[in-house]
Amino acid sequence: MLVAFEGGGILRAFLLLLSCSFLWLLDYEMKLKAMIFISFCGLKTKDMDNVSRAVLPKFYLENLNVEAYEVLASAGTKTLLTSLPRVMVEGFVKEYLSVDDVFGTELEVNGKRFSGFVSQNGLLVKHRALKEHFGDKKPDIGLGTPSFHDQLILSLCKEGYIVNVKDAENKKNGNNKVTMRRENYPKPLIFHDGRLAFLPTPAATLVMFLWLPLGVILAIFRISVGFLPFQIGTPLGILAGVDLTVKGDTNWESNDPQNKKKGILYVCNHRTLVDPVFISISLAKPVTAVTYSLSKMSEFISTIRTVRLTRDRDQDGLTMKKLLSEGDLVVCPEGTTCREPYLLRFSSLFAELSDEIVPVAVNAKATMFYGTTASGLKCLDPLFFFMNPRPGYIVHFLGKIPKEMSCGAVGKKNFTGP
Repeated sequence: MLVAFEGGGILRAFLLLLSCSFLWLLDYEMKLKAMIFISFCGLKTKDMDNVSRAVLPKFYLENLNVEAYEVLASAGTKTLLTSLPRVMVEGFVKEYLSVDDVFGTELEVNGKRFSGFVSQNGLLVKHRALKEHFGDKKPDIGLGTPSFHDQLILSLCKEGYIVNVKDAENKKNGNNKVTMRRENYPKPLIFHDGRLAFLPTPAATLVMFLWLPLGVILAIFRISVGFLPFQIGTPLGILAGVDLTVKGDTNWESNDPQNKKKGILYVCNHRTLVDPVFISISLAKPVTAVTYSLSKMSEFISTIRTVRLTRDRDQDGLTMKKLLSEGDLVVCPEGTTCREPYLLRFSSLFAELSDEIVPVAVNAKATMFYGTTASGLKCLDPLFFFMNPRPGYIVHFLGKIPKEMSCGAVGKKNFTGP
């Protein structure tokens, strides 16, 4: 379903969901071939590359069995055998699990698109592939499930380990963590793409499609109330299901005796395009946001003033100083969004612009759709975020940076322009 939705679009995903009504009548081989055809027929190879590289790793890691990984990590040379299409697993297992060789079902490609059919060899038969790869030599360790085909593989290994899925589910339901914790991932997951924030099982996907019509209407309403005065729009947004948690002091004024109109510079990490909007709502006053790239649609539906930057340090510095002289300014110095709890490398230009700086930590909560994308239509980012059943934001004002810690106080010259 992830390949169908993220690679092929919502209509392909809906078709795959409808097929579930008859797929259960088929045997495993025919069922897998049917799902492969629906998911891959006409799909561009570059779209599949993006899904395998930026979408699937998140879901694989979230369901990575700790005990199985420990067995895998203890081995030297690692070989993976799977009946799934090789393109779905190869990128992940090589990058995150350090697997050396991957054998999976090969798919036919016509030009730059998948035909939807498997190659002439058909679905990969695991025990045959193992014999062809290792010959008369037996692998030292085998790792598999209780399925018949995996049992054949384990019988050809010197030592075998079985991952019992039912036992793992029982442990998980009993709060005995069997999946790997984020901090223990073999490699940190910093960036990932895709719109879906949940694992699209058939039941969960059905709920999503049932929710979509209402979700679109709610999203339009939630965005619209942002144009109303804060005293009216904020309560209506909360009634519409938007959660907003504000922490820290929100009453900040400039201490510059020469220019009382001088604004406060709010510096925040970057979760979605609406970070500055929620900061403005939390402060209950208008602010200006600067951005490197913003679609015309996002500018149109923005409830606050937005100003484009040019990525020219001198020009951008002058622009932001001018905006600060007119009022409060919000800047996201990371320049790109990150869904995971990491602070990315950022530009230090903001620190040279003002001595009135308030750092802000923000976090966006999404249960169904992510409000960011790298490969999709960015103009739909706000719509997808507000289509969540209960979109939420946590805005934490960390307090104004002491003047003695500013660039001017420590001897670093403030930005004065070219």
